[in-house]
Amino acid sequence: MAKWGRCDFRQLKKLQNNINKIVQNGDIIKFCETCARELTARLLAMVIKRTPVGENQYEDVIDNSGNKVIYKKGKHKGETKKKVVRQGGTLRRGWTAETEEDAENGNNKSAKEWAETAIITKIGDVFQIEVVNPVYYSSYVEYGHRQEPGRFVPALGKRLVNSWVDGVFMLTISEKEIQEIAPKIIERKISQFLEGCFNGI
Repeated sequence: MAKWGRCDFRQLKKLQNNINKIVQNGDIIKFCETCARELTARLLAMVIKRTPVGENQYEDVIDNSGNKVIYKKGKHKGETKKKVVRQGGTLRRGWTAETEEDAENGNNKSAKEWAETAIITKIGDVFQIEVVNPVYYSSYVEYGHRQEPGRFVPALGKRLVNSWVDGVFMLTISEKEIQEIAPKIIERKISQFLEGCFNGI
């Protein structure tokens, strides 16, 4: 009759205890929330980069003798330098601002900071973070909009030509990209998570 030898099951018992502790302590829920926050931060970074910003406008600059300074190819004639008035950026800042007013005033957070403080909703097995841009025209820039040809727009300094402006789809494209890379990100985080379980043996 053959001998089967001896087997030590203590390591397996320790692994089972570690997994039970993780399940009981709610570490799996924390892990899922961490994954949701990282994916959200990455999505915001992508969409912010894609969000268009209004062009810069320049104020008229008067030199010391009271004459208007004339500019050619970015260089100036006269004693004073060109004064740049920044226009735009509200829509871009809106992705991490609470209100449109905060976006206009620059009271927004970085993508990572916003994701860390975002509210997570758990619906069944799904962890969800809602990303909303509070700037009223964000949907028009995203999906496109109609306009009245021939109407003069003072902010642009010209008349409108086309009856339809195509959307930029900054969020739609970013969502597709994050869905493509999400499995790799989650797989890496699961490996780190399980490594922590096994290291406790």
